[in-house]
This record gives sequence, C-alpha cells and structure tokens, in this order.
Amino acid sequence: MDEYSCFVDWDKMDATIQTQDSKELICTDFQEFKQLARQGFWAKNHSLRAKVYLKLIGNIPCRTVTPDANVYRDIVVKIVGKRNTGTLPLPEFVDNSLVPNYCLNAEGIGAVRKIICCIANQFPDISFCPALPSVVALLLHYSRDEAECFEMVCRILACNDPSKRLIDQTFLAFESSCMTFGDLVNKYCQAAHKLMVAVSEDVLEVYSDWQRWLFGELPLVYVARVFDVFLVEGYKVLYRIALALLKVFHKVRAGQPTESDNVQQDIRAFVRDIAKSVSPEKLLEKAFAIRLFSRKEIQLLHMANEKALQQKGITVKQKSVSSPKRQNVHLAVHAENFKSEIVSVKEMRDIWSWIPERFGLCQPLLLFTTLEHGCSLNRFYSHSEGHEPTLLVIKTTAKEVCGAYLSTDWSERRRGGNKLSFFGTGECFVFRLQPEVERYEWVIIKHPELAVTASEPGAKSTQVSTILSSSSIPSDSSDRLSPFLAARHFNLPSKTASMFMAGSNECIIIGGGDGQALYLDADLNHGRTSHCNTFNNQPLCSESFQISAMEVWGFKDTMNA
Repeated sequence: MDEYSCFVDWDKMDATIQTQDSKELICTDFQEFKQLARQGFWAKNHSLRAKVYLKLIGNIPCRTVTPDANVYRDIVVKIVGKRNTGTLPLPEFVDNSLVPNYCLNAEGIGAVRKIICCIANQFPDISFCPALPSVVALLLHYSRDEAECFEMVCRILACNDPSKRLIDQTFLAFESSCMTFGDLVNKYCQAAHKLMVAVSEDVLEVYSDWQRWLFGELPLVYVARVFDVFLVEGYKVLYRIALALLKVFHKVRAGQPTESDNVQQDIRAFVRDIAKSVSPEKLLEKAFAIRLFSRKEIQLLHMANEKALQQKGITVKQKSVSSPKRQNVHLAVHAENFKSEIVSVKEMRDIWSWIPERFGLCQPLLLFTTLEHGCSLNRFYSHSEGHEPTLLVIKTTAKEVCGAYLSTDWSERRRGGNKLSFFGTGECFVFRLQPEVERYEWVIIKHPELAVTASEPGAKSTQVSTILSSSSIPSDSSDRLSPFLAARHFNLPSKTASMFMAGSNECIIIGGGDGQALYLDADLNHGRTSHCNTFNNQPLCSESFQISAMEVWGFKDTMNA
C-alpha cells in the first residue's frame, strides 16, 4: 500500500478503490479540471486522490495565521494527554454528530477525535459545525499523518475568499443553508416537497438533515466522489447532491408505505443504503442535470434567509429547547385563529407549504376582503401597501379558487406614476386550489414597453395578452433575469430588478408560470387569465371570470410579536 494508507482498514474498503495504477494528473485549466473531477479521474486511485486533495486544499486562500502541521505537533500532547482517544469527548459545536468510520482502522478512528479537539483549541470562533467529523474522517484517509490532516482541515476552515464558501461554522450559517435548501426543494423537487409536507411533523426539520445525508450517512465511496467535486466547484455542489438524493428517494419510495413513522429516519436509512438504488456516477449525473440557480442567486437567497433569522433573533442554537425552525404548516396556520370566506385551513396550509422558508415562521394575517372593504382597487392598495410579502386569493362565481403569492410591497407601483408599473421578484407564483390544486412558478413580464394604458378603448385584453404571451417564450439563459434579485432588497442596480407584478389605478397584472397570469379590473368584479402554454397543464381558471370574493393576506411575525 502507499504512504497514505496508515489509517485505512483495507479489509473493509471497496475493492474498486484499491486500484493503484500509475495515473498522473497534469492539468492547469479549471474547466478541464472540473470535468475530470466530475468524471472521477482520480476516484479509483487512492494515492492520486490524496495528492489532488493536497494540491486543491493547498491552493485555498486562507487567513494569514492559519494553524499548520507544526502547530498540531506542538499542541496535541498537551490537549489530548494520556486519555483514551476512542472515547475522547468532542466539542459541543459538532452537535453530537456521528463520527463516521469510513473504513478507518482503530488508530484512524481515535485520530479523528484528537484532530477535532485540536481544531477546537485553534478555532474558538467556531460555534456550530456538525459536518466537521465527517470531513476530518474523510481527509484522514488521504493523509500521511495526523498533522497533515489537521493542516488540510484548518485550511478549509480558515478560507478567507468571500466568494468561496466551504463549511458552515456558525448556527446562523447552518440554519440559513437549511432554509435555502428548503427553498430549492420547493422549486426543484416539488413532488418530494409535497410528500415531506404530507408526512412530516416539521418540514424544515427534515431539510435540516441535508448536510447529515452528505456528511454522515452517505457511504465512503459516495462522499469521496462528492468531495472530489466540492473541492473544485464549491458549496453549490452540496445542494445539487442533496437535491438529487431527495429526488431518488421520492422516485424509489413513490407509492410505497413509509418504513417508519418518521420520514427523517427513513431518508437517513435510504441514504445509508443508497448503493441499492443508484451508483455514485449516476447520482452525480442526476445532480448536475438539475438546472440550478447560479451561485450568485443562491448566495443572495442565503443572505435573505440569514437576515430573516437575525431579525428574529435566531443566531445560536438553544441548549434547553429545540432550535427555532420553520414551523410545521399545521402549526403555522392555527385552525382556531384562522377564518376565511374563500379557503379552508387545509387549503391555506397547502399554500403555506409553497412559500419561501424565511416567511414560514409567520402566521397569516387578513389585510383586505371584498366582503368587508368592498370592490375597490384603491382600497385594495391602501390595505395591502406596507406589507411584504402578501397573498392574494380569489373565488369566482363558478366556484373556482385561485390566487398568487406576491413577493413585493404594492407601494412599489408608484414608481411609474399613473402608468402601469412593473416590479417584483421571481419568488412570485400563481396557484389554483379549486377544482384541483396546482402551483405555477414565476414567469417574467419581459416587455413593459408594449403595455398601453388601460384607459384606452379595448386596451385591457390586448395588454394582458401581448405582455404575458411574450413572457411565456423561453429566453436564452444569458438573457434570463435572476429570480431572486430585487434592487431594493439587495442594493443592486435598478436595471437588474425583475418584473413579475404590475399595478396602476386601472388594473393589476400578476405573472405566474407556464404562461399563466392574472388580470384584474379596477372594480375588482371581473378578471381574466392568460394561458399561453397549454403543455399538460389545466388553465389557472376560466379565461374570463366574475369575482365572487377576494382576500389579501399578510404575514404576521409571531416570534417578535
């Protein structure tokens, strides 16, 4: 065996990883390197993978004073002493995480605990890092000694490149990433998300396990392949893999009864036995087939979730009680306090399961209803403005129920004066509850200059048809607006602001998805829909409809009330 094998129990290793061919890696181009990582160029050569890890981690930009191998040799005896390394207590910041064996021998298992304790000594600012035991155990596989492993882990933790996020080290960062993962599941794994809402007591509690799936439950062969790509491409890869795992779980278990009453435990067991369902290569293939948001978009979404947690005072994990997370939708919408003339508690819970995670901590708050406030667009604006986001729910005289989640304050419409003003973010969506439940994702209103004032004769139907027909045409990816960007939220130039809502004194237009859109007249008695893409989708509601009732709901922050 090679010089990197001193901590490995080769009798437990997969025989395919023990290949020791004479591969060499001579590559300087990033794109080529990325492809090699995805293809598993060094996956079956233990020594080559060790050299690649050493090179990649050695190139991570770090803080000026980053503990190295010599520091470990100086402190390990003082910190560990003569204690039994197999039972050495781990620091609180690993949150009782399992220490995966990853086919390590007895010396290697003890070394993992020693290295973590020395890291805790050198990084007093780490307050929450449950992924650390897995990372240390994996890198120990590819280290010549404990000191080299310690240095590699320290470089990952000490990365000071703001554009290169690696491992969460605080509860705020960890919880924000869990919420971000929940948002991504809501968009990219809707069938799985629907299942999670139906069978779990706490949606975010399930999604808070996503890092454990990768760093704890995945078998060594899989986690090593994930780490290969992670070191090259960064944090976004982790989201991809976790989404792919959830997709595979849903596909394999679709229609089957759950193996236990706890879907969280079911997913953990499924990930541990992932080899029964998909190979490492196929898992990566599925992960990279997902057309995920850009790194910048995900970073902005993470920032928004982090800000929401900070505003609610959720920055550290509470020791005596479970950590404040997104409430189960059954808890978020209290039956005893909820009253609507249009939707039932169950239907509102369905809607609640679709909203962004950072608003899942809130309760619905009725702001406007035509039954109480009358059919006036001005009164609609006066009761809705100052609230962000809002939920619009409509019931037609044909007993159809539809609506929209609106991400931006309606006061933004004033930027256009008396003209139809376009604003909003890509978190907007429209939905149908009756006759069948369906959510339609956002679509950008691309050509506001085509809009004519609604006061012109015959303009209204032309307006909604022209603008929203163009929005359903697929655009080149380079032209696509960022779905989570909003100039006011993220201090970006106004030209980057997306357009999903439109309002004037004459009408409102709400862009939905798959060509779906809502158009409401000023008297709030009549509306129309645009459904330009009929691919396997039922219309939002009748093309032209009479409004029986309409409600606008806000989001009440019960945590800071």
